[in-house]
Amino acid sequence: MTAGEKLRIAVPGNAEVSALLVRPPTARWLLVLGHGAGAGMAHPFLEKLAKELAEAGVATFRYQFPYIEERRRVPDKPEVLMATVAAAVERAVETTPELPLLAGGKSMGGRMTSQAAAQGLLGPVKGLVFFGFPLHPPNRPGTKRAEHLAKVNMPMLFLQGTRDTLADLALLRPVCEQLGPHATLHIIQEGDHSFHVLKKAGKTDAEIMKELAETTACWANRLNT
Repeated sequence: MTAGEKLRIAVPGNAEVSALLVRPPTARWLLVLGHGAGAGMAHPFLEKLAKELAEAGVATFRYQFPYIEERRRVPDKPEVLMATVAAAVERAVETTPELPLLAGGKSMGGRMTSQAAAQGLLGPVKGLVFFGFPLHPPNRPGTKRAEHLAKVNMPMLFLQGTRDTLADLALLRPVCEQLGPHATLHIIQEGDHSFHVLKKAGKTDAEIMKELAETTACWANRLNT
């Protein structure tokens, strides 16, 4: 596995952001991976996840949203975030055209990817992966953020912790059921929004990270390419 190839992405509106491609020799898929609202693509969670995904045969194409690239605190407007997702997918195709594509991300990165998919902006992407889909603000249960998912015409994998305060499973399970065969829900027992688990889970955080990666790879390998 390479340490990562640094790239640049041109985003409509004259923005340019950084990207990082990690491709193991055994890669069968390329996952275009967006970061969460509070941290960029170099966050330790994404670093560890990219490593585990590589070992599971999934290359990753991480990228920054403009506000992180420009060291601003407040996220860009949804239109800019979605345009960035679409630009990242396009750049990933240019960079690694021989690998089938997945797209998704951690929290906000996954949600913006799903919104871009709902608007038909993601071209050849064959499936979406959400590492902690932010169904609602912390401890404020609701499902409005999931309404657009009915317009996503591709398989979706939801990886969610039982202690995630941004996704009440009592609400997320019915959402996934309504999406029918398009949605797969994988539960991490005792996991929070960052997939940190309590001791009673009987697993370490490192083992959970491996589970996230292997679950993603197994799910992807069942998709029709």
